[in-house]
Amino acid sequence: MNGFLKRAAAVVAVPVLALLVGTVPAQAQAVASGSLSFSGDEGDYISGGGSYAYDTAAKDRLTVNASEDHNHISVSVSAFNSDWWDLDLAAPSGTGLTAGTYDGATRWPFQGAGAPGLSLDGNGRGCNTLTGTFTVQNVVFGPHGYVQTLDATFEQHCEGGTAAARGEVHIANPPAPAELAIGLKVATDGTASTLNGNAYLHGTVECTAAAKVTLSGAATQVKRNVIIRGNYSTQVACTPGAPAAWKATVVPTGTTPFQKGQAEVVTQATALDPNYNTNVSVDDTTVVTLVKG
Repeated sequence: MNGFLKRAAAVVAVPVLALLVGTVPAQAQAVASGSLSFSGDEGDYISGGGSYAYDTAAKDRLTVNASEDHNHISVSVSAFNSDWWDLDLAAPSGTGLTAGTYDGATRWPFQGAGAPGLSLDGNGRGCNTLTGTFTVQNVVFGPHGYVQTLDATFEQHCEGGTAAARGEVHIANPPAPAELAIGLKVATDGTASTLNGNAYLHGTVECTAAAKVTLSGAATQVKRNVIIRGNYSTQVACTPGAPAAWKATVVPTGTTPFQKGQAEVVTQATALDPNYNTNVSVDDTTVVTLVKG
């Protein structure tokens, strides 16, 4: 295998392993304002001794994401001229990236537990092994891998060589959107049907962002030492500013119907956060008085 193919194969392996070990969230965010630039010494494999500069102001597309624990940031460039590059910066395992200098970096994501990780690769070129250093001047995170601000410089040496690629990255995004919040209410009145034995429940949900909310749970009633139980599930579209009404039918699992009287109702409301692509849940336990219907 020649050097180019060997290095190209190594580059392909990096993001695959990253997804396997779960170091970065699946969804990258577009950078509102940012740049990545670097240049290299003669003999540096990554830069070829040239200089490269990419900026959102020049119609280059930059994306960024970070791990939930803020240990790792990944910046990707899809340039207007069709160039593509990836920059990865990681603090030693178990720590988060903060302002400071990280010496003794080796190739991300294969660095040892006590070493920082670094990788600049793209356009079909990458290091099999590397040594380097990077300095974070400023970094501001939001929830779930959101990166608001990043200013950093880096230096990378491929295969133990003295030639280096040196560069800097700057990212400025708006403050992180608020996480989705759900308010759940289960009404304390319900109906026990004398026709089919089902229990009918209702309530409302409130959301801080538009979302489809799934409500699921169980109702339990005890009558004459007999446990009557059934599960339920329903969905409702929720928009900010107004409670959304929901209704649910609980079918008893056995042959004994739900009856007039109190029942314990356990409910979980779950929705996908539209900004962070994560599930948000809230739980509720309410005593509901069933009347004949």
